[in-house]
Amino acid sequence: MLMITKTLFPGRYIQGFRAIERLENELPNFGEVGLCIMAPSAMKTLSGKIRERTAGLRLIFEEFCRECCDREIDRLANSGRECHAQFVVAIGGGKTIDTGKIVAARLGTPVVVVPTIASTDAPCSACAVVYSEEGVVIRIEYQKRNPDMVLVDSGIIASAPERFLISGMGDALATWFEAESCRKTKSKNEAGELGSLTAYALAKLCYDTLLEYGVAALISCKANAVTPALEHVIEANTLLSGLGFEGGGIAMAHSVHNGLTVLPETHNYYHGEKVALGVLASLFLNGESKALIDEVYSFCESVGLPTTLAGVGLTGVSPDELAKVATRACIEKESIHHEGGDITPEMVVHALLAADGEGQRRLEPARKGM
Repeated sequence: MLMITKTLFPGRYIQGFRAIERLENELPNFGEVGLCIMAPSAMKTLSGKIRERTAGLRLIFEEFCRECCDREIDRLANSGRECHAQFVVAIGGGKTIDTGKIVAARLGTPVVVVPTIASTDAPCSACAVVYSEEGVVIRIEYQKRNPDMVLVDSGIIASAPERFLISGMGDALATWFEAESCRKTKSKNEAGELGSLTAYALAKLCYDTLLEYGVAALISCKANAVTPALEHVIEANTLLSGLGFEGGGIAMAHSVHNGLTVLPETHNYYHGEKVALGVLASLFLNGESKALIDEVYSFCESVGLPTTLAGVGLTGVSPDELAKVATRACIEKESIHHEGGDITPEMVVHALLAADGEGQRRLEPARKGM
């Protein structure tokens, strides 16, 4: 059967200990004047070093105001226009990076992404999630191209709180399951075409890497130590997950995340933590085997990802509130419909309750031993 596949890649990807020192040689490839958007923590710890090492360039530093919303995007785009920026550098977490990608698209310039945490697969992708000022997902914007460069300093990642790395593993955990759903149902990927063998293989490699190195990487991160295991998981969270989700496609797990954002109680929990719960729910929606369910729950437990609704702030959640989550997850054009068949909010509620029930069942022995 004739078909078209499409896979997207960033222009270049650089990862390693003290990789941020490469900026002084890499940024001149994009111009002489740059708008540098930095997360507040990055502004405090990295702006001085970057200024010193890029003295030959004119960089305008702007502190990101924590939410990828229309007001912040407009503010930063205006700043870029005023300084006639030839490129944008986005340094921080997922929301900083997504904002930088959109701002660069508005300015028509290249974008360089420097993640300071390995908490999502946003750095390599062309898509960006836009929120309301209150933190509710309102839309996803797709850029015409992927970031021109992604530079990941594993030393910076190792010095960040380990919860970010754990969240990144939750986001990466979804990559293979969602790509498999899209492959089986022949659903289009985030590039608008069918996935390629390359994307599906990278998605599976992402999953295998997490299972093999996840615990050791977490131990390394807790010790602020850069080890091969940590490098492998940073690559899985950032590059493999980014290529796998964009080229393979997304499905239920990310729709459940979007649904969970409608409840304020979940706003203190990270993207990957909520995505991980969506993965667990998808196992029950799709009737996966006990062996696979045990494998995924065991992984989540071993690295500290949530396995119950209480794990994302929903202790004692009411049926009406779960219905709101499920209704949002099932809106038209949501990726949950890539699972195949007629997915209804009621089915999602039942899957979430089943996932929560299994998580609670597995916690019982630990509680009794306390």
